[in-house]
Amino acid sequence: MKISSANQKNELFKHIWNIAEELRGKVDGWDFKGYVLGFLFYKYISENLCQYINKTEWESGNKDFDYAFCNDNEVDEEIKSQIIEEKGLFIYPSQLFSNLVKNASKNIEELNIIISNNFREIEASAIGTKSEDNVKGIFSIIKLDSNDLGNNVISRNKNLLNVINKINELDLGDFKNNEIDLFGDAYEFLMSMYASQAGKAGGEYFTPQEVSKLLTKLAIGNKKEIKNVYDPACGSGSLLLQAAKLLGEKHIIDGFYGQDSNPTTYNLCRINMFLHNINFANFNIQWGDTLVDPQHDLDKKYEVIVSNPPYSIKWEGDDNITLINDERFSSPGVLAPKSKADFAFILHSLHLLDVDGKAAIVCFPGIFYRGGAEAKIRDWLIKHNYIDLIISLPSNLFYGTSIQTNIMVLSKSKQDKKIMFIDASQKYIKQTNQNILGDETIDLIVDAYLNRKEIGNFSKLVDIDYDKLKENDFDLSVNNFIEDTSNIKEEKIDIVQLNKSINEIVKRNDELRKEIDLIIEEIGNEWEE
Repeated sequence: MKISSANQKNELFKHIWNIAEELRGKVDGWDFKGYVLGFLFYKYISENLCQYINKTEWESGNKDFDYAFCNDNEVDEEIKSQIIEEKGLFIYPSQLFSNLVKNASKNIEELNIIISNNFREIEASAIGTKSEDNVKGIFSIIKLDSNDLGNNVISRNKNLLNVINKINELDLGDFKNNEIDLFGDAYEFLMSMYASQAGKAGGEYFTPQEVSKLLTKLAIGNKKEIKNVYDPACGSGSLLLQAAKLLGEKHIIDGFYGQDSNPTTYNLCRINMFLHNINFANFNIQWGDTLVDPQHDLDKKYEVIVSNPPYSIKWEGDDNITLINDERFSSPGVLAPKSKADFAFILHSLHLLDVDGKAAIVCFPGIFYRGGAEAKIRDWLIKHNYIDLIISLPSNLFYGTSIQTNIMVLSKSKQDKKIMFIDASQKYIKQTNQNILGDETIDLIVDAYLNRKEIGNFSKLVDIDYDKLKENDFDLSVNNFIEDTSNIKEEKIDIVQLNKSINEIVKRNDELRKEIDLIIEEIGNEWEE
């Protein structure tokens, strides 16, 4: 029987909560996620590889074969090479997650060493192969020697044992066919559990799935196949994977590209790709500062760019004299302010955008009205007709920040000289701690954008009047173009009372007319006298 998505989520959240209870007071919540997600990944790749090998043997007639019960010395080196070529890594039977769990309690004193050796050998299996960059250091999010786990080896190992036993209880099934995004949901639940720790990262570590869906639908439009997808601040990869969810991996011809400056989220993104069965040959995730140390070819172009870059962070700006000549940033003639890198990310994305592509970017609202260098960059974007859409989103959508964010869609092949503005700020579903975008709202926004629909106080197509915009310092705030109705209270009308009032007014009006007629008659009589 197929388990419903709600039941799958509840089962997942229950297990994560139980693990948290086991480690309560021992591990900082923000570090705790590494243990859950890291061992979840370990379990997945073990089961995935085991199923892959078993299926091959069963199809050849060896119905009783089970890789988990084999000895390491039974592995054929040629078959091992073939598996690495296909899967990107290799795991010996003794290193499988199921066998680690089976023997863990008997090897409690050396559990950390066994796990560490397994991780090292799994990563080493990719050395010298095409998948080396995608596997190297991928288990580093699990801190086996952290004092938070305990003040001695035995206490640390006992806590590790608790975690892997709980992860082992979770039935992953056929992961890629799950009704839910298990990894994304696990990450989101961990964020909600440790909201205060998440706050120190702002909303940058994780883009809620409904926002990811909206961004990706806006950028893909009605296309059934795209060349590639790119995120210059990829975090855990939720935006990149939305493209796979909407189109299917085989319809993204050139694959998935991303970069992130945070080593933890960089590793989480690579893990997420493996968890979603994205072949290592189809993703290229890099670590580093995208703005000053881009790891991808700057001459390469991307058909779909989706991103939620960190809001108004500091960057080198004009302290780095080479950046004003950087082809990504030079055209407006001014760099984004050193204290606010928002437009640096936007210009980076625009430079890498293909001529027939779209870039959908979550933005801090201030970039649309602040003056100085940012106004000059807006001037340049407007003059070259790159801005296609600006959306005002509801507040409190992102973990760690309650600010009301925006989305900007860029295009290099617009068919008109108009900008569409959408005010979705009041279109949300209220939950306990967060607001969310419902599917109806997402569909409404996407339909209005793709079909250029003007809907009341929701969406409006605005002709680009350069001189008028210049007078207002190129302020592109949505409420300058769509009336904000959030504070307008509708008065409830009592029809019965209204009719009664109208009748009284008519009656009084008749009485006044009679009184006026009498006065006129009296005046006439007096005049005749």
